Amino acid sequence: MAKAQVLHATEYLKQSVKLPSKPVCVLFGGDSFLKSQAFRRLRTTLLHDDDAEYSLTRFDGNQAAFSVVLRELSMMTMFGDGQRVVVVEDADTFVTRFRGELEDYAASPSQTSTLILLVGTFPSNTRLYKAAETSGWLMDCSPPGEAAIPKWLAGWAHDAHQLNCDTASAELLVDLIGTELGLLDQELTKLALVVPKDGKLTATIVQENVGSWRTRTTWEMLDLALAGNVPEAVRQLDMLMQAGENPVGILAQIAYSLRRFAAATQLILDAEKQGKRIQLSTALEQAGVKRFVIQKSETQIKRLGRHRGAKLLDWLLKADLDFKGDSRISPRIIIEQLILKIAAPQLKSLH
Repeated sequence: MAKAQVLHATEYLKQSVKLPSKPVCVLFGGDSFLKSQAFRRLRTTLLHDDDAEYSLTRFDGNQAAFSVVLRELSMMTMFGDGQRVVVVEDADTFVTRFRGELEDYAASPSQTSTLILLVGTFPSNTRLYKAAETSGWLMDCSPPGEAAIPKWLAGWAHDAHQLNCDTASAELLVDLIGTELGLLDQELTKLALVVPKDGKLTATIVQENVGSWRTRTTWEMLDLALAGNVPEAVRQLDMLMQAGENPVGILAQIAYSLRRFAAATQLILDAEKQGKRIQLSTALEQAGVKRFVIQKSETQIKRLGRHRGAKLLDWLLKADLDFKGDSRISPRIIIEQLILKIAAPQLKSLH
């Protein structure tokens, strides 16, 4: 059987790209927006009938047993066209615990089911990687390089929002918002409401509509949460919701900062494992925090602590998946739960 190519999620999400179904799909990399969008498209492609919801099973990779996942993969659907999709989310631990079983399954997978693994890392020098490469699709969901983001943004504006976005407008939008793809997508959603009928997004429209008081309020809400001021942070959240702000946009903007705190935490923990020491300010700068907010960020991440800093990516991914249908809790409550987690007293500080 021929090996499948490793496809980057930004390429897969282009309208022109179509992939045949495969029994194993691994989505790896650290960008939750790309991962969630790629997963949604895979799900729509694989389960396209009215009874698709009955053919999809999700597992938490931190708790799932391989035998239970295998049983789901082997079952026939009572509804739909017979195709089953089994998703293991946050699957890094799952892969570590059941690597041998997964290697055997990938070598001889069910042809009526698709196993989707959502992982942070997936090293190419492992037997499992090679087995998955042969029997399925490997999707790289790592963020594109900073220089490539404006070009991606222009294409995404056209494909996902029917906007004609020139290079100047895309570059300006990145300058104003940053390189967080989920936040950029949310800005495009809002800009689509004010763009003329011809769909042309100009730099003038971007300049006039991006960076409103809502954006500033979201930053203030996050600052209050990181300072432990829950009542005021929740009040700011209520202001945003009452003003009609999309919860997805609020989460994306929060994630822009928290992902950098998570990356800085990981840099410090990795250095310690190697018997080295890295200054907190250096770790923050390497994680992409701008120099003019380094001092404030140091105070915030010290209060957050390494224990919660290491959990930030998991919390953000869970909130994102809850928004996508994993939970029946209202979007406002999902964000409030995240605020409570980051506002609680620290367990252990970074040094």
